Amino acid sequence: MIENTSLLSKQITHGVYVISVADGSEQNAFTAAWVMQVSFAPPMIAFSINPEHYSYKLLQASGECTVNVLGQDHLAIAAHFGSSGVREKMTTYRWQSGKTVAPVLSDSLAYFDCKLSHTTDAGDHKIVVCEVIDAVELNSGWPLLYWQTGNMDGSSSLNKQ
Repeated sequence: MIENTSLLSKQITHGVYVISVADGSEQNAFTAAWVMQVSFAPPMIAFSINPEHYSYKLLQASGECTVNVLGQDHLAIAAHFGSSGVREKMTTYRWQSGKTVAPVLSDSLAYFDCKLSHTTDAGDHKIVVCEVIDAVELNSGWPLLYWQTGNMDGSSSLNKQ
C-alpha cells in the first residue's frame, strides 16, 4: 500500500467542484475534487462520491445532478459544502434552475447539468458516470485547483509518514 497518499491527492492536478442533487423538494450538495471528462461522444463526466453520503441517495433517486465549477475565490464555498456537519447547507448561497432537477450554484464559474449513466464500486467510494446534457458558463475567473485548498479536507492525515 502507498504510504504517502496525501502526495498522490495533491500532485494529480484537478479542480474543485460543488455537485448538487435533488429529489422532489429535497436538495443537497457536496464538494468534489475527483471529477473528469470521460467521453466526447456522448459528452460524459465522472466523479466519485461516498455511498454513505446523503447526496448519493438523492442522486440515485432522481438520476440527475449538476457539477458546478468553483473559482479561485471560492475557497469558503468549497469548505462549506465539504463539511458534513453544516445545517441548512443549501440556504447560505444563491441557486438557480438549469435543465435538470438539481440546483445550479449561481456564483459558480460554469456548470454541467447531467443525467446519471451508471455507477461502479471504487474502494470506499462509488464512481458515478453521467452524460452531460447542458454546459453553461456563468461567471468569469480561473478555476480553483485542489492543491490550492491546502489541508481543508484533512487529507494530510492520510499520510502515514
